[in-house]
Amino acid sequence: MVNITGELVALGPLLRDLVPLYQRWMNDLVTARNLGRVGPLTHKAEQAWYDRAALSETNASFTIYDRATMQPVGTAQLMDIRHRNRRADFGISIGEPEFRGRGYGTEATQLMLDYAFTVVGLHNVALTVAEFNPAGIRAYKKAGFREFGRRKECWLMNGRLWDEIHMQCLSTWFESPVLGKLFAPEDPRT
Repeated sequence: MVNITGELVALGPLLRDLVPLYQRWMNDLVTARNLGRVGPLTHKAEQAWYDRAALSETNASFTIYDRATMQPVGTAQLMDIRHRNRRADFGISIGEPEFRGRGYGTEATQLMLDYAFTVVGLHNVALTVAEFNPAGIRAYKKAGFREFGRRKECWLMNGRLWDEIHMQCLSTWFESPVLGKLFAPEDPRT
């Protein structure tokens, strides 16, 4: 099942059958490093994450697929959605290493912003990213995020302290690449 389709990726719901794959991704050291995770993640812990995400009323979680093969390659989430204030936080992970650095994260981020602004009606989507993740920072900027602040030297990696970069995207900065056409009002019939 796919909800949103772009040129490179398609987004669909999380699937219970993919929990072992999600677990493998979260145990990949590069993925874990970029998410600030330490230690191995058990199947039971990943299953608990899936159960929370699948039932959450304040998160919108998707599996990212390679559109050409429909191979699952990662996950993306809007978290802590607050409808009254029209805001949410964003997180993404490209779990399959061969799909990193090829535009999949950028397009998935754009599609998630499109969903947030066009379908959910949010106005502000924010994220945090470690300074040592330049590929992620580039992808977020290409998708429409802008830096608005830093928490200095609060991520320890490889014996060095790095900044946590705070980024956001507003609906007024964003132009819908896909969903705006689907959600456009129909022309009145005469």
